[in-house]
Order: sequence, then structure tokens, then C-alpha cells
Amino acid sequence: MTPRLLALAPLPLLAPLMLGACAVDPEAEAARTQAALDAAPPATIKGAGQSCINRDQVRNTVVRSDRVIDFEMVGGKVYRSTLPSRCPGLEWDRAITYETSINQLCTQQIVYALQTIGGNLQRGAGCSLGEFVPVEYVKVKE
Repeated sequence: MTPRLLALAPLPLLAPLMLGACAVDPEAEAARTQAALDAAPPATIKGAGQSCINRDQVRNTVVRSDRVIDFEMVGGKVYRSTLPSRCPGLEWDRAITYETSINQLCTQQIVYALQTIGGNLQRGAGCSLGEFVPVEYVKVKE
């Protein structure tokens, strides 16, 4: 088999394309963040955000969207973490996995979308957590 050479465009010609791919529209990003929060159940902020929560106090983890995760704690407290950017695949199976050597989950901790592929659990995209904001779910009147 004969090896093939790939011809690539000179870097100066590719630079504008690469830079354009990294550009972030702040208004579009704010709209995506608001849409992710709107997908989560309504909640009232109950205090200042914090950088870490104790892992052994987490009773349940609820993925609300590809940007919002609620950590329901022993005793009923809830912390909402809004990820700095969307996490591909997170909204699909709505589960996360992570590794940590300490008993805390902290801002910037990498969590991975946990996906079921062919009946097997596999680690998907890695995404960093945002600040943990204490919230209380708003009871919706029916």
C-alpha cells in the first residue's frame, strides 16, 4: 500500500477560520444559559453560592439540562450548579460520574456525562461544575 500525503492549507490561511470558531457571542451565551435555567424547575435562591459541597451529604443528583445540575442534600437542602458551558450528551441520559480524591465536589471539578451505549455505561464528555448556589424549589399551584 502506498502512503498518501495530505496537502494542508498554510497556517495563515487557516488562522481566521480557527479564530472564528473560538469566538463567543456574549448575548447568545447568555440566552443559552437562561434557556438552560428555564428548563430546570423554578427555584428561589436561598443564599450566596459556594465553591464546594461535601460529597457524603449528597443524597441525589438531578441533571436538569446540559448546563444545570441540582445536588439534593441530606436534610433537604438543594444546591444548583450551572455549568460554565453546555456539556454534550449530559441532557440525553441525565447522569454524571466523577473522580475525586477528597470528600468534596468543588467548582471547576470535572464531571462526565454518563451514557448508556449498547447496554453498557460509558463516560462521555467532561465538563466543569459551576458555583453551588443554594436554592429552594418553588411549589407550583395546580
